[in-house]
Amino acid sequence: MHKRLDADVVVAGGGPAGINAAVAAGRLGAWTVLVERYGFLGGMSTIALVYPWMTFHTMDGRQVIGGIAQEIVDRLRTAGASPGHLRDTCGFVRTVTPYHPEMYKLVALDMLKEAGVKVIVHSFLHEAVVGDGRIRAVRLATKSGPLEIRGHTFVDATGDADLAYFAGAPVLQGRTSDGKTQPMTMKFRMKGVDLEAVKRYMIEHPDEFYPKTPVDELADLPLTAVQGFYRHWKEANLPINRDQVLFFAGPDPDEVVVNMVRVQGLDGTDAEQLTEAEEQGRRQVWMIAEFMKKNLPGFGRASVTQVGMQIGVRETRRIDGQYALTMEDVLQGRRFDDAIARSGYPIDIHDPAGKNVTAAWIAGDGAYDIPYRCLLPKKIGNLLAAGRCISTTHEAHATTRLTPSAMATGQAAGTAAALAAAEDRSPCAIDAIRLRETLKRHGAILD
Repeated sequence: MHKRLDADVVVAGGGPAGINAAVAAGRLGAWTVLVERYGFLGGMSTIALVYPWMTFHTMDGRQVIGGIAQEIVDRLRTAGASPGHLRDTCGFVRTVTPYHPEMYKLVALDMLKEAGVKVIVHSFLHEAVVGDGRIRAVRLATKSGPLEIRGHTFVDATGDADLAYFAGAPVLQGRTSDGKTQPMTMKFRMKGVDLEAVKRYMIEHPDEFYPKTPVDELADLPLTAVQGFYRHWKEANLPINRDQVLFFAGPDPDEVVVNMVRVQGLDGTDAEQLTEAEEQGRRQVWMIAEFMKKNLPGFGRASVTQVGMQIGVRETRRIDGQYALTMEDVLQGRRFDDAIARSGYPIDIHDPAGKNVTAAWIAGDGAYDIPYRCLLPKKIGNLLAAGRCISTTHEAHATTRLTPSAMATGQAAGTAAALAAAEDRSPCAIDAIRLRETLKRHGAILD
């Protein structure tokens, strides 16, 4: 016997996209339910230690993501849990946004409650009830038994397009040539790091690092990101298929988050392969930590203090939507009449099989548009996608997957869902001009 709930808008997934979607829908008066499988919110930001948030700005420092995403940063700053947007000291992007993940969990809950959203955690989505090309309800496995939630409009913010997949909407996965996806990464934290020693070494040995920030500027900046130590990594010859060291400073003054594990060739939507990925990732963590303690300046007294609850997943399923954003759209900084978000993050493809990262930057004004059609799947009339699983090619996915972009598409999806529910329409039938104007009134940066 299923327990049942009814809602105007149902958001599946409590990560950055889902949080922003639910807040947006609730603030517009929609009775909104947000469901999350873990016991807390934040998605990959809190589960997998994705840190810092990259990026709210173009390479020339112009902010292109605002709205609910910026409000979250402002609230974190007020709580002393983020310094706001800081210069990226490795220069891959203009700014990064450090934050404390535990406070993010609480800030998200506060905003959802203020918006009147019902949050249900410890609930695993496993089925969609579909009729006449519409989702009638989602079914969840919970600690208290089966739960069915019926709704007018649904938002898939699962990251893996789980709801779209269960509903029978067409989905794609990986690159066109062989279906392979970007590697998974088990992130971890280390404390006891002497970051001033790291910075001195960077200034003295600039050729060993990704040198987009000039040395004379680096001396005066707080250290946020370190990419390099090429010689140290090559000499270590560890059995990990990558070509450099990468870590980010904070949130504490002697703390870093390490992004170096690389698990390739496994499918993040297959339970058995995901199990294998978790084991590989945790074994790599300890190899990398020992290497850093023994070989890198500033790490002699460092220790591992936290490993992600789950391996970080960059790429799995994405919807096959009304429009698929392409690499050319991104690199040309293409504008769209139905744009619902912008981003200044470059193409950033971690090779599915090799050691390298392929990067390419945006032309024009340094930002590209994400059209509303990328949120609309085929075949299912009352479903929107948000975050990592929107409609793109494999190459364009390498920029839209980043957290600030996911927050922006989440706000757009939640806004569209609320408008659709209020007007008793399908999301594809709402007025894109009205949607854009509503987003701009709530702080989204679209012009």
